[in-house]
Amino acid sequence: MSAMAPRSASLYRMVMDKHVCPWGLKARWLLRREGYRVDDHWLRTREQTDAFKAEHGVETTPQTFIDGQRIGGYDDLRRWLGKPVKDPEATSYRPVIALFGMAAAMALALGWLIERAPWQVDTLGRFIALAMCLLAVQKLQDVDGFATMFLGYDLLARRWVPYAYLFPFLEALAGVLMLAQVGTWLAAPVAIFIGGIGSVSVFYAVYVQKREIKCACVGGGSRVPLGFVSLTEDLMMVAMGLWMALA
Repeated sequence: MSAMAPRSASLYRMVMDKHVCPWGLKARWLLRREGYRVDDHWLRTREQTDAFKAEHGVETTPQTFIDGQRIGGYDDLRRWLGKPVKDPEATSYRPVIALFGMAAAMALALGWLIERAPWQVDTLGRFIALAMCLLAVQKLQDVDGFATMFLGYDLLARRWVPYAYLFPFLEALAGVLMLAQVGTWLAAPVAIFIGGIGSVSVFYAVYVQKREIKCACVGGGSRVPLGFVSLTEDLMMVAMGLWMALA
């Protein structure tokens, strides 16, 4: 018996000189991965695209058709194939996991580079310092967006708004000084101060007021819920500051 012929799908997507629709590329790849033979139709001009949308009564491209049935755009195709579709409003710890994971990998790499052994006494300190630097980078990309979210729960920022804008710079300063192991007289008190205020603020908002809000720890647009991870971040800064001050 001959092998069953692959099912076919028709895909209409924008392919122009200055723009190739990324969702169209993803839809084509997904269809091929699922074993479909793709009849790939290119919409090469804006006029051609607008005419296609008007003809089929749709607002976006790409559009996929299977067995004469219009499936829809990329997300619709994923649903039709039984694949999960990301909810843009859903909370997620993925940004924090990725950031702390990279900080840990960098700390181990520095240990190998400097002492030819990934785990040393200083590895934990480097991890915290690197995590602070990476967290600061996330906030510094959009300081105003961070400040707006931060004002939702930080107790000091609510009393003195400029603190919300200073926080990313203070975190970056403390993290860099800690990583370099210089300026302990400045890095330690800054880390203890901002970590201490943050710990109290997070504990009060989450465990006393029982609020369900997003954390500004990885920037103003994050979907990370305020809670245990945020509290751990602040407590790590306090611990690192005390360690440096008492060392």
